[in-house]
Amino acid sequence: MLQLAVKQNIEAERLKRSFCQVMVEVAKQIPETPTLEQIEEATPRIPHLAELANNFCNWIEDEDLILPFVGLGRYYNGQGFYHQTEPWLLKCLSVSRDRFGEKHPDVATSFNKLAYLYYSQGKYKEAESLYLKALELRKKLLGEEHSDVTTSLNDLGLLYFYQGRYEEAEHLYLQTLELRKKLLGEEHIDVATSINNLAGLYDSQGKYEEAEPLYLKALELRKKLLEEDHPDIASSLNNLGYIYDCQGRYEEAEHLYLQALELKKRLLGEEHPSVAISLNNIGYSYYYQEKYEKAEPFLLQALEIRKRRLGEKHPDVALSITNLAELYHYQGRYKEAEPLFLRALEIIEQTLGEENPNFAIALNSLANLYRYQERYEEAEPIYLRVLEWRRERLGKEHPHVALSLNNLAELYRCQKRYEEAEPLYLQALKQRKKLLGEKHPDVALSLSNLAELYRHQEKYKEAEILYLQAVKLLLNYLGDEHPNSQTILKNLKCFLQDVIAAGQRDQLSNHPLTQQLLAQIDAANETE
Repeated sequence: MLQLAVKQNIEAERLKRSFCQVMVEVAKQIPETPTLEQIEEATPRIPHLAELANNFCNWIEDEDLILPFVGLGRYYNGQGFYHQTEPWLLKCLSVSRDRFGEKHPDVATSFNKLAYLYYSQGKYKEAESLYLKALELRKKLLGEEHSDVTTSLNDLGLLYFYQGRYEEAEHLYLQTLELRKKLLGEEHIDVATSINNLAGLYDSQGKYEEAEPLYLKALELRKKLLEEDHPDIASSLNNLGYIYDCQGRYEEAEHLYLQALELKKRLLGEEHPSVAISLNNIGYSYYYQEKYEKAEPFLLQALEIRKRRLGEKHPDVALSITNLAELYHYQGRYKEAEPLFLRALEIIEQTLGEENPNFAIALNSLANLYRYQERYEEAEPIYLRVLEWRRERLGKEHPHVALSLNNLAELYRCQKRYEEAEPLYLQALKQRKKLLGEKHPDVALSLSNLAELYRHQEKYKEAEILYLQAVKLLLNYLGDEHPNSQTILKNLKCFLQDVIAAGQRDQLSNHPLTQQLLAQIDAANETE
């Protein structure tokens, strides 16, 4: 009888271990970004994988211990089901600590996985703390030059990038790229990821000439190393489209955006958060081109997906709300725009806190709305608050600080407070030249705004010089079909009409563009 019991017990142990081995292999098959096909394939096995993670940990080998939890995390996180992801990653951390203690590579991996979840949810403070723990532990256990260390460096850099901490992000991205090339070789998918991330950083800083070749290199590597239909290729197409969008290369951008959207929908499903990113980018591109009717349905669709998949109070939901509010603002739909801006601010305060750059961005947008409505007394304290926030957190020399100086100057110009506006315009111009280079579109914007000030002060010679400099910059950089180029040409033409009306035509130069526009004005006047 005793022998039978022992035999049955041995058989039960064998079955349990066999079950664990099979389900561990299932977990291994779930990729970081699962496609619809991979999700459908995994779905019938998820209850069994959950059963393993909940009740059979004692029969899992040490080297496989965290794999069921990682697999479950990838399954839910890859679909944007963040609340269903968290319990599995918390249990992953708990189980690995119980078996291995505090100092083990699997504990570091658990920290890093949980940090990525919190980053995806916009919980940046919680994410940073865990990323730093993972990085410290990995360096201590694995050494400075290990692939897991590069993962930690990359993920921490990504977090800093989304917080607007660009210098810290760049340092980590470059360190990661160098290490990955050394450890993995020039042609590895992780190297492609590092190149893509570095391009995204430069793109956000307006360094398009540096960003574009990196995006192209990342796309080339991903196409070479991955299957033709892969979510990372869709992301690369989307990113490259974004930089073309910023440069006013709208047809190229739209083609890439739509290609990425189609690929994401096919691979990830219509409701995936990554699909919302593409929809948002297409909508914002149309908005920027002043194609408002085409923009709105894309922005609304992106917002609805984010609400359904991420919840009403997610930073990405706030971003979508802000973009929709911007659209309504520039359509003159002020009553619809204001509550949206206020709602976005509320979400950002609740989820990210006032320390996050998105808070200052949303505040600035609200102040712009008030300025356009001539609600100057409401706009000024907000502009001042944003300027102070940016100086304190980003440093006195930062592109966002220059933007705030420019916006405050615009407000004072609208109020005819010209003596207060001029030094702010000059300071913004100086900073943009220093930080972004002499040929950046934002430099042209500063030149144009300062010209507008001199126009209102009837300083016609000074104004003309600045207008012409701004036009030259934008035409060279963005081309004559970009909305910004068209706007500044229109402003220059209006300025010339003002000068003629004031009887000061003799103050104008013989510059070819000035003379060309004057001839057009004269011809139009003769026709009338």
